[in-house]
Amino acid sequence: MRVNRILLSTALVVVALVVQVSVLARLHLPGAVPDLLLLTVLGLAMVYGHVGGALVGFGAGLLADLAPPADHAAGRYALVLCVIGYLAGLVRPENGRLKSATGPMAVVVAAAVGSTLLYAGVGALVGDTAARHVGLPGLLFSAALYDLLLAPFVVPGVMWLARRSDNDPLTESGPAAKAGDISSGWLSSGTGLRIGSQRGGLGALKAKARTRSAKVGRIKGVKRL
Repeated sequence: MRVNRILLSTALVVVALVVQVSVLARLHLPGAVPDLLLLTVLGLAMVYGHVGGALVGFGAGLLADLAPPADHAAGRYALVLCVIGYLAGLVRPENGRLKSATGPMAVVVAAAVGSTLLYAGVGALVGDTAARHVGLPGLLFSAALYDLLLAPFVVPGVMWLARRSDNDPLTESGPAAKAGDISSGWLSSGTGLRIGSQRGGLGALKAKARTRSAKVGRIKGVKRL
């Protein structure tokens, strides 16, 4: 990953984790806690692609595993967000831009449900049965609902920041693409001017040669008369 991607991803993940732990987790909403960290990973993955999404997801999940008051095994949430980031990067919008809200909202719902199921599944493998006592259906519904309500305020902004800091390399209208178009256009126009000038020069030389030959013919004709 590029340096600017690493810096932006780190800053966004840290801010999201602090807000989630210090604010959202203390709201004591019924069911699950709104997962701001998950939405941040989704926004970055839908711009950086599946490789970048997996790396950002793993780093964000590992940070969440180590940040207090974490009460689960380290690496559990890192695995979940790594998989979610990878899958979200695979369904990245064309050129990294949102054309409609339907696709991203579907990705948010699928990620909320999938991350909850995967987290519960990994917990069952390590002996954590907390999801059974709380009620898995209620967790799935509340997680999808909270993340869906929070997504319009988080995902588009994260994607915009990611494109802006990366100089928009995934869009055809980005500065890099414009520079390429300008350079190619400049080269083609320069070549065309040169070729045109060469053709014009040859045409002018031919015209001058014809004029000279015509004048010589006329002079010779006059002399012959």
